[in-house]
Amino acid sequence: MTTFWSLWIIVITVGTLVGCAAILYWCVRDKMGVEDGADMGHEYDGIRELNNPLPKWWTYLFVGTFIFAAIYLAMYPGLGNFKGFLGWQSSDQTVRSVEESKASIAAAQSSKSLVQYAKELDDAETYFGEAFNRLAKNADGSGLRPIPEIAADSEAIKVGQRLFLQNCSQCHGSDARGQKGFPNLTDDAWLYGGEPEAIVTTIMDGRIGQMPAWKDALGEDGVREVVSYTLSLSGRKVNAREAEAGKARFVVCAACHGTDGKGNPAVGAPDLTDQNWLFGDSRAEVTETVMNGRSGVMPAWKDILGEEKVQLVSAYVWSLSNSEK
Repeated sequence: MTTFWSLWIIVITVGTLVGCAAILYWCVRDKMGVEDGADMGHEYDGIRELNNPLPKWWTYLFVGTFIFAAIYLAMYPGLGNFKGFLGWQSSDQTVRSVEESKASIAAAQSSKSLVQYAKELDDAETYFGEAFNRLAKNADGSGLRPIPEIAADSEAIKVGQRLFLQNCSQCHGSDARGQKGFPNLTDDAWLYGGEPEAIVTTIMDGRIGQMPAWKDALGEDGVREVVSYTLSLSGRKVNAREAEAGKARFVVCAACHGTDGKGNPAVGAPDLTDQNWLFGDSRAEVTETVMNGRSGVMPAWKDILGEEKVQLVSAYVWSLSNSEK
């Protein structure tokens, strides 16, 4: 925070407290020159105003709040750049990457600094770390349990579901059914494969998907023909002549989607013959995809969750589409 904004906050905060204290002092002092209990000559709805002082308990309560505010602002950050005598902070606001965050947290934990976020992570690891290891690893500690085995463990699946809700539901939804641009994890349509190992790799390392734009290479007519052929692959009714012309042009798409249009999990190319459309299945939406391309990023979670938690989340995700298998 710059010096200007720091001073701005200090002036507003201290000024507000001083102003409130002045108002209280003015109210406590009798400036009316009228004895206590005297009728002030004002009446409303049968109620007459008397010159009564503030109740003592009310005055003392106000004074108590001023004292509390002064002690709080002295001990904790709240006055601009002043960090308080205790040196407490909610988190390190200077970090700009996951690596810097991890280093900052480790430094705060080792030095026992009063960084709330680091303390809560430390407490959570102490309290939950053993449980995560027990649920994700083999009984002898030799390695991670297989995904299907974890998926059959009701306690482990509940933990995996909570981790999913905390970290994955923002994009995929609390029911894991996704939304436009974010895959549904409850069906059998997997861009990079739905095998346990593929799911673990996706969550651990993340994915970067890129569908190139074809408007310059194909032109408007070419895009229209390719879209018609693409829609026909999933059984849609289209202009037969356009679809036939689009089939010849589809060769530029076959490198990723395959000559049969069934996709390629190795590069995250979707199957174009089913009814699952990540960015919408209307002709306008498919045209937008072919014309301007699409891009998507699935972040890597290995540095945030760690192996054990990733294994539990992966088991939960795998179980969503394999509960009856």
